[in-house]
Amino acid sequence: MGQKKNGAPIADPVLPVLVVGLFLRCASWKDRKPLAAAIKPIYTAPTAEAALAELDAFESGPWGKKFPTVVGKWRRVWDKVISFFAFPPDVRRVIYTTNAIESVNARLRKILKTRGHFPNDDAATKLIWLTLRNITADWARASPHWQAAMNQFAILYEERFTQAA
Repeated sequence: MGQKKNGAPIADPVLPVLVVGLFLRCASWKDRKPLAAAIKPIYTAPTAEAALAELDAFESGPWGKKFPTVVGKWRRVWDKVISFFAFPPDVRRVIYTTNAIESVNARLRKILKTRGHFPNDDAATKLIWLTLRNITADWARASPHWQAAMNQFAILYEERFTQAA
């Protein structure tokens, strides 16, 4: 258990590291799409062991030989990446399709950078809450996999999904 909030212990967070975008930066624009397709079996594997086998296959294949730095980066962060495989496939799919998450983060960074200074933490929290409210109002539809992921999150983190009476 981690820190305490209001006297109750908070479960330690599971922070999966999935940095596919960073790996693609090793490649030229021409090679990024095929390299992404070659990497995909690694992070879509059903288990960490299967993913490691896929990484070994990638390393011995043509893309691994062309981009050994990609293999080296995967291996250096492997102990952090494997926590990603603790999640069910529906949750993993939402995590590795991060365009919506990156968009939210970019909009939050923009509003926080523009505002600059906050008199206290509550002011920053309120601004973030208002920004998130405005962002979600713009969403036309959720990701097609989001509902299945939410169901899995509700099972994994039941205590965080209980409604206040």
